[in-house]
Amino acid sequence: MSSTTRTRGATATPALPVALHGVGRDFDGARGEEPRIVLRDVELTIKPGEIVALLGPSGCGKSTLLRQISGLDRPTRGTLTIDGTRVAPADQRSAVAFQEPRLLPWRTVARNIELGLPRGLDREAGRARVAELLALVQLEHAAQLKPRAISGGMAQRVSLARALARGPGVLLLDEPFGALDALTRLTMQDLLIDIHRTEPATIVLVTHDVDEALMLADRVVLLGTRFDRPGATISRVLEVPGERPRDRASTVLARLRAQLLDGLGVPSHHGR
Repeated sequence: MSSTTRTRGATATPALPVALHGVGRDFDGARGEEPRIVLRDVELTIKPGEIVALLGPSGCGKSTLLRQISGLDRPTRGTLTIDGTRVAPADQRSAVAFQEPRLLPWRTVARNIELGLPRGLDREAGRARVAELLALVQLEHAAQLKPRAISGGMAQRVSLARALARGPGVLLLDEPFGALDALTRLTMQDLLIDIHRTEPATIVLVTHDVDEALMLADRVVLLGTRFDRPGATISRVLEVPGERPRDRASTVLARLRAQLLDGLGVPSHHGR
């Protein structure tokens, strides 16, 4: 069924391009110290419908960059645009799902998803959209359950559905599977591929997991720092060939994994 004939079609934004030009972010230093430079000179263009994974060591600014794309934070320098226009504060063209699902415990699964619906949507269309999303994340059976009655993987599915509810043109995922056990994480990766096929937003994914980045992304963007310049910038961009879902045992992915681990300063024989 096409996006123009589903309930989503009336309210959805098509997948949108994202561009970052010279983006930098400083944070005020403590007790009169110099500002701390977190990001420096980030240049990146993301095509509509593309999945891009941001990879890098802890504290290098991946989540900060994601928040800037969403409009939840503002750059100190440079410009960020979605579809050619500057990102607005809490920009409604994008939606974010975090590592912590942040569900309201007094609302059911269905009513948590409702929180993401666009303003002004009539009740019947809203119910249809929630039902569609419950089916998409395979939670029809859990619609009336409260968050305390569902697993961590199910809670993350609710978070994804809520982020998708208004049909954003850009979906921003901040370590969405980082707190899940290994098997559930693999299942969620496969589910995200299915979701993207049905709801083809542009996706920017922050992850620490090299294999996850290679399984999901069209391109992997490696953030890193130089010893002579404070602040992280893009040190490498790798194209990931092959249609999704990909063979986890692929020799091509194994070569890319070694390159990414080398870029992270991790010997490839150490694995993830």
